Amino acid sequence: MPLPQTEIPGRLQMQLAERGIRMTGPRRAILSVIETANQHLDASQILRKARTVDASVDRSTVYRTLDLLKRQGLIDELDLMHLNGEGHYYERKLGRDHIHMACLRCGKIAEFVSKTFESLKKQLERDCRFHILVARLEVGGYCSACRR
Repeated sequence: MPLPQTEIPGRLQMQLAERGIRMTGPRRAILSVIETANQHLDASQILRKARTVDASVDRSTVYRTLDLLKRQGLIDELDLMHLNGEGHYYERKLGRDHIHMACLRCGKIAEFVSKTFESLKKQLERDCRFHILVARLEVGGYCSACRR
């Protein structure tokens, strides 16, 4: 299932610039790819798409930019059930936690937002006296198309 299209174009670039982080052409291309992604992308996919915007983008710039965005709290790095070996996927932070459902046959990733998940986080904070900053949940199984 596609990601929600709630990203404001240029938001990641603006947030980094506000923090005094220099914007280069390759970095802008990478940010543009992440902002406009309609699915979870791994670093190789980001590199390939960013090169269509700026041919000078290289693999090390992608990894450095992803690391910068993670440190700044602007993207999340996901394992997504290790669908493709040890691959990691990246998504922009949209301000709400959600559940990732990975089809183990076709590899499709669906996102699910749940009030129950939010209630569980609140219960954990209350019962365990634990302040949650990030919550991730991945579920593996078969999508409706693969169950047929």
